[in-house]
Amino acid sequence: MENSEQKLKIGPLGESIVCRFLRKNGYSIIDRNYRKTWGEIDIIAEKGGTTHFFEVKAVSHEPNASQRRVIGPEENLHKQKLVRLERVIQSYLQEHGALQGRTWQLDAALVWIDAVNKTADVEILEGIGV
Repeated sequence: MENSEQKLKIGPLGESIVCRFLRKNGYSIIDRNYRKTWGEIDIIAEKGGTTHFFEVKAVSHEPNASQRRVIGPEENLHKQKLVRLERVIQSYLQEHGALQGRTWQLDAALVWIDAVNKTADVEILEGIGV
C-alpha cells in the first residue's frame, strides 16, 4: 500500500480510537474535524469545565515495541503546526460564542496502531500550545 493511501486510512482510524479512549476517560465529544482553510482540529471534547482541542497523530507500526517509539507521531507537532492550530481554535471559539470565556487547551493524542494484532496504544499530551 502506498504511503499516502495508508495515511488516508490511518488518520480516521486513529481519530475513532481516540474518541473511544476519551469517552472511556470521562470526556464528552463536542465536535470532530472542524476545518478552516488554514487548518483543522481533529477532535473537540469537554471534561471538567475545560474544552480540549485535540490534534490526533496516528502511526501504524510493526508489533515490536522496542522499535515503535524511535520515530513517534509527535514528530509532526512543530511550532508552525501549533500556531496554525491555535488560529483554528480561535476561529472555532468565535463561531461558537457559548464557549467564549471558557477554559480551553490544545492537547495531542498520539496513537500507535498495531494492525497485525488489531490493538492500539493512546497517549495524551496535555497543553501543547505555543
